[in-house]
Amino acid sequence: MFEPVQFRPEVESRVRWVEETDPVEIVEQTYRELANGTPPTELLTASTLAVVRSTELPPQHHGGPLHPVCGVHAVHHVSERLPGETGFLPIIQHVALANNHVHSPQMGPYLMPAIEPLEGTPGEIGSYHIGDAELTEGLSARAQQATRGVEATKGAFHKSLRALAAPAAEHYFLWLLERLSPGEALDQLLPLAIARNGLDDHNFLFPVYSARALDCIGWEWADVVMRPPVRYQARRASRLIRNGYDFPAIEALLDEYKLLEIDIPDHGNPGETQRIGELGLAMGRSKNYLANIEPLAQALADGLSMEGAGEALSVGAAAAYISTSYGNPMDSHLHTGTNNRRYLLRMPGVSRRNRILGLLTGFTGPEVLLAERLLNWGDNLDGDVTAPLPERDQDSLLDALVESIEGQPWLDWRKIGVAATVAPDSVRETVALARQYADSGYDGEAYFERLGEIACRDDFTEMHALKHFQAIVDEYYATPPPYRWLHMASAAKSAAVIHLGREHRVYEQAKELLAA
Repeated sequence: MFEPVQFRPEVESRVRWVEETDPVEIVEQTYRELANGTPPTELLTASTLAVVRSTELPPQHHGGPLHPVCGVHAVHHVSERLPGETGFLPIIQHVALANNHVHSPQMGPYLMPAIEPLEGTPGEIGSYHIGDAELTEGLSARAQQATRGVEATKGAFHKSLRALAAPAAEHYFLWLLERLSPGEALDQLLPLAIARNGLDDHNFLFPVYSARALDCIGWEWADVVMRPPVRYQARRASRLIRNGYDFPAIEALLDEYKLLEIDIPDHGNPGETQRIGELGLAMGRSKNYLANIEPLAQALADGLSMEGAGEALSVGAAAAYISTSYGNPMDSHLHTGTNNRRYLLRMPGVSRRNRILGLLTGFTGPEVLLAERLLNWGDNLDGDVTAPLPERDQDSLLDALVESIEGQPWLDWRKIGVAATVAPDSVRETVALARQYADSGYDGEAYFERLGEIACRDDFTEMHALKHFQAIVDEYYATPPPYRWLHMASAAKSAAVIHLGREHRVYEQAKELLAA
């Protein structure tokens, strides 16, 4: 008998509140809840569960649970970063977005059905992973049976994904979730996610960000939150744009450079810093993003650590981002893709193969490649852009930076189309101010606090502004100091681009409530 997913009573009431509140009232009601002492994580959990339970995935990657779930990591951390009631802003944005999606006829009405975990049959062993004899050698009878069950269910799960049998795949994945660590469970989604990154960046981003959402709200909700990423993969893959992406050729590099056989250190050392910078900046300057794949494989084969390769990818992503005039407010995938790949490097249970292939596909997403045609701001990277600027103390420079961001001309994204947006030259001034701030050695915390509030203003891009901001902050602190300025400059460009459209309805309503 069909039953919808339901939660324990205190959680169910919060989730229903997100689902059932009139969208006209949701901003004020969310503020009142926070002001009256409801913990932010409690509301973030409710809005996440609501948008997962009560919205369907549309055929494209916009709508439904995808972007709200992908935004949880950023919302959680930006809320903690901002002082006082300003920290309410990202929570209000998330609750409002989830509520909007639940009430949208493009995504609902929908109720996620409650389903039972399902174990695969013994015949599935070997259909995806290693053979039965190798699996069970040296194990007790009980351990042999348990191992066969896990491997059979992995095989059934992957067979269901390839057959586009989403309901079956969900049943099998729920069974695996009860028996695998978070990293091992995520690893089952990564082969297809990574292989299809070059068709649509969200094939990779959705499952990894879903795991990071659970890091914030609790893995107790994995049996609900991880079901949409499974459904997303169990559908026919389509290519967003035509390009030269060739995943089998990327896989072939594993054998060519013996990357699964040689000893690659997990962790870097200070002696790698120069090498990381040289490789990263070379990738950032490349006029052909797909040409960045093999140099990264070569660097790993030559002794660069996995961590060092991730740092080089981060430097390259930031350098590439500030070298383009592409002004799409959703142009966050260089940073978010890199940040999620580096997350995999730290997550126990993710296979070495998937970690390496994740790194090698960092510059292959279609929404990354869209910026390649506008690589005309190389001066932001290599020019003396700060020379015309007067010297300022830290506070004055921060004020000038915010003034530059808020003074950007208005562009009508809805008329232009976000994918056709080119940033005006005035954004280059913002980037120059950010570089001057970094070159002056001023405080990163104060910088990111000011820009974090700006990231909370956008309610047009389904969390892209917040995701981009938090990915940049994560990468800033995980990048060798000589190259951190690239992330500061990237944060400034992102903030300026987001401000071009002035889509700030939720923010303006929330600010009035905060000021009352």
